[in-house]
Amino acid sequence: MLKALILWSLNNRLVVLVMAVLSLVVGIYLAFQLPVDVFPDLTAPRVTVITEAHNMAPEEVETLVTFPIETSVNGATSVRRVRSTSGIGISIVFVEFDWGTDIYRARQIVSEKLQLVIDSLPPDASAPIMAPISSVMGEIMLIAVTGPAERLMEMRTLADWTLRRRLLSVTGVSQVVPIGGEVRQYQVLLDLHSLHHYGISLDQVVETVATASQNSSGGFYTDSGREYLIRGLGRIQQIEQLKKTPLPGNSAPSLRLEQLAEVRIGPKVRRGMASVNGRESVILSIQKQPDADTLKLTAQIDQVLDEIEANLPEDLNIERVIFRQANFIELAVDNVFAALRDGAVLVVVILFLFLLTFRTTLISVLAIPLALVFTVYVFWLFGVSINTMTLGGMAIAIGALVDDAIIDVENVFRRLRENWKKPLEEQAPHRTVIFEASCEVRYPILFATFIVIVVFIPLFALSGLEGRMLRPLGMSYIIAISGSLLVALTVTPALCSYLLVGESLLGRDEESWMVRKLKSAYSPL
Repeated sequence: MLKALILWSLNNRLVVLVMAVLSLVVGIYLAFQLPVDVFPDLTAPRVTVITEAHNMAPEEVETLVTFPIETSVNGATSVRRVRSTSGIGISIVFVEFDWGTDIYRARQIVSEKLQLVIDSLPPDASAPIMAPISSVMGEIMLIAVTGPAERLMEMRTLADWTLRRRLLSVTGVSQVVPIGGEVRQYQVLLDLHSLHHYGISLDQVVETVATASQNSSGGFYTDSGREYLIRGLGRIQQIEQLKKTPLPGNSAPSLRLEQLAEVRIGPKVRRGMASVNGRESVILSIQKQPDADTLKLTAQIDQVLDEIEANLPEDLNIERVIFRQANFIELAVDNVFAALRDGAVLVVVILFLFLLTFRTTLISVLAIPLALVFTVYVFWLFGVSINTMTLGGMAIAIGALVDDAIIDVENVFRRLRENWKKPLEEQAPHRTVIFEASCEVRYPILFATFIVIVVFIPLFALSGLEGRMLRPLGMSYIIAISGSLLVALTVTPALCSYLLVGESLLGRDEESWMVRKLKSAYSPL
């Protein structure tokens, strides 16, 4: 089969070279379309269940909320581990599934199990909810709203009701968590003497305030074939409406809330703060979904922030440089690209010093971009991202990518020189010599490539996080080496038939100056 492939490449050498050029152009284009990240996706299928248990101590939360939820999900299909944490008024349960489990199937399993435990939870506990799907490297940005200290409430309101909602509408954003600032509240500060004077209990006031902002339905009225909706509008739009809320009681039917309490807008009791450069601010943590391209998503977020920032008051600003995962990715990828570039330059220099001809060096070096492009095609086909591990595999393979091509080129060049030195009537056609020379080394090339590939096979036996981290490196190396083998059997013979001809080339000394010097130093040893 290899012999037939070499023969076909020589008989259709123009087609082979045109296909190689087109593959190179399309491959470069696809390389810029692949998702880019700092590491491979290390996210194990995990579902996070959050339950609020108001007014409960951690011990009660653990006993009455966390333990029943853990018990219900333990032993479910494909569940490999369940972890939990219980705090003041909150329970968080992490349900981890086997690697490779579809995350949506995992969430369906957890959802079904939660239905069985809801009735056994305390009345004060809210229904368990599943947190959004997020990546283990999901925190891609920290942004901050900064401004005067006296406007912390306005800054938090902007973060909660404008920034967070706009950012959640961006495809690829899984969660936006505001931190710090002052949460806006309608506050009713009761006067106990007034309550006692009018004979109204605290429970009556709490119930009145809780039900004050509601609309009610009164059915519909039909007239002349038309239906008119009847409803009572009681939704509070302004704080003045809350102040005028009537309180129950026969002794004072016209009593209003403002007569018993100070009604105002104030900050919620704070349990933490956030600051930027020593100034108190509001920080938003932006998390992405597992399959989102960090660089593209960051660019979309920046565009949304530009639109919001254009309409902000002059003394409020949005800081974006606190943490940007995109900066780390660009730096890491640039470093690996620099290693690829430097490795390729060193390979070219060493090849030229040993071969001492531009043509043989060019044929050998072309195996590098063509093999890398072959790797990009496979990545695109299987949806693999460009990251430090896949690029690292390519960087490691740089020196080996030219091995197959060098073996073929050196043997072809040697056979062509031997053929040129024969009498004219005994010389075989160049294409025949190239075919026979390539066939001579096809099995050594094949076996050498397989031996190198076998070295990286143990990486695929790693499991868990180590396997997810190192498998892409081994995969990219093996694909690149396989691509170099394909190039050596197709493009290299075709290029040799075009470039390794001519009396000036074939009539030169058999070995370069460097090779002769090295041999003269090595021979006595």
